[in-house]
Amino acid sequence: MIIILRILFIVLSMLFSSLYFVDKPFYIILAVASVAGVVSLLVLILVEYVLHTFSARTFAAAIIGLIIGFTLGHLLNLAYGALHITALDEYSHIITPLIYHLTGFFVMMFFVINYEEISFLDKIVSSSEESSDEKIAYKILDTSVIIDGRIADICDTGFIEGILVIPNFVLNELQMIADSADSIKRNRGRRGLDILNKMQKDQSIMVKITDMDFADINEVDAKLVKLAKIMNAKVVTNDFNLNKVAEFHGVPVLNINQLSNALKPVVLPGEEMRVALIKEGKDQNQAIGYLDDGTMVVVENGRRRLNDEVDVTVTSVLQTTAGRMIFTRLKD
Repeated sequence: MIIILRILFIVLSMLFSSLYFVDKPFYIILAVASVAGVVSLLVLILVEYVLHTFSARTFAAAIIGLIIGFTLGHLLNLAYGALHITALDEYSHIITPLIYHLTGFFVMMFFVINYEEISFLDKIVSSSEESSDEKIAYKILDTSVIIDGRIADICDTGFIEGILVIPNFVLNELQMIADSADSIKRNRGRRGLDILNKMQKDQSIMVKITDMDFADINEVDAKLVKLAKIMNAKVVTNDFNLNKVAEFHGVPVLNINQLSNALKPVVLPGEEMRVALIKEGKDQNQAIGYLDDGTMVVVENGRRRLNDEVDVTVTSVLQTTAGRMIFTRLKD
């Protein structure tokens, strides 16, 4: 649909431009239409670049700065007119627009450069979002959840709504990991980039890349928290430390690990199960096995049955931040 609109815009530009030269020779009409087509294409590229580069907050800062700048310029021109400097009368036609231009430009640039520190822009951007028929729900992805990969499968199920936001500083971190000399890190980084490419190609998943950055902040986690506050968004992660920091700052968090633990089957003491014992436990005579979902099963007195598949009875279940552990004993 977007491609059709682009083509339509270029064709209409060529058509309306050539109408002014309908009484001219055909080669002139063709030349004018060609120039109009090139100009309209450049305009399209410029407009799309601006729309993808500037956030709503930056655009609001530019508009407000421009309005304040022109207002200040008008006041300065009124003051200049009241002075009646006769020596400058012949240059008034240059000085007046110059004042408007300089004040408008400098005040606008001041607002754009310092838009992060201007707090009232948050209210303007958030109120404009709330005034729409349906408030957009933003979910900001961190590096760990992209590398993990489960977010793509969760999105395919339709359980996550809204727009997934990928900050450029997260992409840069992924690129650094993918270029690492360590083969394990390099593979993790490339996996994360592959996951992002897969999600972007999926028409059912809305992905937005933002270049909003914070030069005064070095840590990626701190940048994510600040970006979430500005965009009124939730952070999607499986990083325990980022989870705690975000909660401390009042930023909502969607933790993939917590979701995974919540979806694991509930196991009660006294239930029976079958598990393969694959390694020794920490305590004497203990053996360790795993369920299909990765849950660790600790079997008391199971070391003598190592490398066997045994029937066990659940004695207790321990829920930790790292996951769920099931303690059992041999059924016999």
